[in-house]
Amino acid sequence: MKFFLYLFSVGVLLGSLSCRMVSVDERTAPVNSNSLVVYQIKAGQHFSQQDALRFTSKTTLTFEATFNESAMYQSREPGNQGDINKLYGFSDCNTHHQTNSARFGWNWTGNALRIYAYCYQNSKVIAQEIGTVNLNETNTYQLAIVGSKYVFRLRNKTVEIPRGCSETATQQRYRLYPYFGGDEPAPHDVTISIKEL
Repeated sequence: MKFFLYLFSVGVLLGSLSCRMVSVDERTAPVNSNSLVVYQIKAGQHFSQQDALRFTSKTTLTFEATFNESAMYQSREPGNQGDINKLYGFSDCNTHHQTNSARFGWNWTGNALRIYAYCYQNSKVIAQEIGTVNLNETNTYQLAIVGSKYVFRLRNKTVEIPRGCSETATQQRYRLYPYFGGDEPAPHDVTISIKEL
């Protein structure tokens, strides 16, 4: 039964991606995941231009990320400034990412670039601030599945969040790429450089 639910959720994902009306070139991700990728979210958009569907069975994701001045923004609605944008991660539990997933998130609040652990656990959002990073500084991020929890690491800080499932052996996960929002789309072009390690 789980396998059929998984196929259904992947079908929903593929359907949602195909409805975005982007060209093949815009959605092409590099074959070598260890190369540096400059992700761009265009003004007025939520999704990055490089968001091709890629599956992984890995239980640990380690990457370097660098934000530039484009990470500074002011929301149109003041109440949206605290919304968490998405950085990088993966779906989990053979489900759609809005059911179970883990990724790093970020926002620009209090004149600082704040980084979060951001998860869906059985469709419930759980988020916890990890710390701040500087613009134009490369930092190493690690997200690991350890039994029934996600372990987020950034610098000397570790955050643990429970998963919505406990099995890992036969899981197929898909990558989750930079995404702006929250409610509002990107107010200007946002550029983030990511390199998997």
